[in-house]
Amino acid sequence: MVEEQSAAQKAYGDVSPGLADLSDRVLFGEVWERPGLSKRDRSLVTVTALIATYRHNELPGHLARALANGVTRDELVEAVTHLAFYAGWPVANSAIPILRKAFADADA
Repeated sequence: MVEEQSAAQKAYGDVSPGLADLSDRVLFGEVWERPGLSKRDRSLVTVTALIATYRHNELPGHLARALANGVTRDELVEAVTHLAFYAGWPVANSAIPILRKAFADADA
């Protein structure tokens, strides 16, 4: 039986299997499973941090995860609007096309 690869393994496991392993075991296996925050709240925090720090490479995957974890589209849009005033207008403006594509992908 062939085991399905994780997102980290697909993204960079061929080049950096150690980083993929740490992502799977520590980040998503331990940190995301801690009881202090719900997965929904962790998703909202993660998405806002990625937007605020221009981490657009990771943003699409985490937007999909946020939607799957129960963060609503309205909440994501509101977070981007809020960030415009705390993280900067260009940060929010740059996130909108990524958000639009995430919504389209979710509808597909």
